Amino acid sequence: MSNIKDGASYAPTSDAEKVVDEREFCFAAAFLDHGHIYGQVNGLRDAGATLKAVYDPDPVRLQRFSDTYPGVKAVSDFEEILNDPEIRLVAAAAIPSERAGIGLRAMRAGKDYFTDKSPFTTLAQLAEVREAVATTGRKYAVYYAERLHNDAAWRAGELIRQGAIGRVLQVLNLAPHRLAKDTRPGWFFDKARYGGILTDIGSHQVEQFLTYAGCASAQINFARVANFGHPDKPGLEDFGEVSMTGDNGASFYARVDWYTPEGLRTWGDGRTFITGTEGTMELRKYLDVGGQAPASRLLLVNTGGEQIEDCLGRSGFPFFGQLILDCIHRTENAMTQAHAFAAAELSMQAQALADNCGA
Repeated sequence: MSNIKDGASYAPTSDAEKVVDEREFCFAAAFLDHGHIYGQVNGLRDAGATLKAVYDPDPVRLQRFSDTYPGVKAVSDFEEILNDPEIRLVAAAAIPSERAGIGLRAMRAGKDYFTDKSPFTTLAQLAEVREAVATTGRKYAVYYAERLHNDAAWRAGELIRQGAIGRVLQVLNLAPHRLAKDTRPGWFFDKARYGGILTDIGSHQVEQFLTYAGCASAQINFARVANFGHPDKPGLEDFGEVSMTGDNGASFYARVDWYTPEGLRTWGDGRTFITGTEGTMELRKYLDVGGQAPASRLLLVNTGGEQIEDCLGRSGFPFFGQLILDCIHRTENAMTQAHAFAAAELSMQAQALADNCGA
């Protein structure tokens, strides 16, 4: 069985609703260190945004991107993007420790900013960006792809809002990832640059919890990180877990790791289990082991009985169109700034707790 590429490299979809006409909303891509930039760009283009320019200091990455999106203007200096009045949003997937600084430059130049997760590696960065958002009025949007760019995960939010399982009592996330150690850049194994496994992968999981459980904040009960199997990479954390209690009493547990077996057909068998007062859900986000792959399935049990919903290719990923319209109208329908920051803050606080416990 051949491996399916990282699910966050999402190919373009024709199912998305285009919310703007050609050149009505122009954006640029910059700092292409992580492949998630292709998911960010595809989502925006699918919703009608026009990719005008790209910048990256690495000519190989820049050429690959330009080959993928013929017609995009490759610029030699990031300042060209910042000084272009037609560009309204900068999408970036830089090395995690550099994301905040790039966002500050973009916002201070009058651009909205759309960064890959994790949006920060330190609480000091978050504080500086919070202040800049308040003073500039610009957006600091975050690509929490495991919910925003996954059909089953998006559908779960819709069903929860409709009351399909009542009040959410617990969210349990299992998020294994494939390490592919030989393909990773050096920064991937430098904790100061990627922030730790709970800061990084964990931010996805915390964002889902806050969304599904309807929490604005949470208390961290427990957090742990470890390097169980890679002594040759001492900066790598290959396992992490965290428990939280939301401000409304909802429970959360997540396990994140780099232990996807090589025999799995995709990069990770990510699953979410949601328990409510009137039903339960299971999300099989990327495949059914031993069955369909790729897959994006939602298993729902409530007073109406049992059902399996095949979600793959059916959502159209509305987040991206909502984000574009939020940038135009200065609204917060895609995701509030407070929510984006809360997910990052809690994941970094969990990382700090785990670091202190292991010290």
